Amino acid sequence: MTETERKFLVLADTYKTESYTHKRITQGYLSSVPDRTVRVRIKGEKGYLTIKGRGNASGTTRLEWEKEIPVAEAEQLLAICEPGAIDKVRYEVKVGSHVYEVDEFFGENEGLVIAEIELADEYEDFEKPQWLGEEVTGTEKYYNAYLSRNPYNTWK
Repeated sequence: MTETERKFLVLADTYKTESYTHKRITQGYLSSVPDRTVRVRIKGEKGYLTIKGRGNASGTTRLEWEKEIPVAEAEQLLAICEPGAIDKVRYEVKVGSHVYEVDEFFGENEGLVIAEIELADEYEDFEKPQWLGEEVTGTEKYYNAYLSRNPYNTWK
């Protein structure tokens, strides 16, 4: 029930032509405290409820529990979430033996593009495509829960 991932800023939009799928995602938080985030998400035609724990010292690994729920239930839960919904399109791009999930944000987070890669452990080697920029793993301001409360467009 743990996930190990690394996050990066994205330099160019060439990932779009390299992606094999993309889906719109709307998500909100029932709890956005760092020790336990509780997220409700509609991804394409499916709903999800996800609980994540605090990350380790490097920010790469943390507990993650996720269950698929009916979209109608996800819509009801989104209605009672904390203010600050996240709206984005997720592109999936295969690079070597891994898949990058590249999120292009909209609304108050428009202009932000983040790529994530899930790994077996935090020291696993992986290929880095040319569009991959600065690593932001463990940097709280790039977590979706933080972005829901402190949108990217207010940072400047």
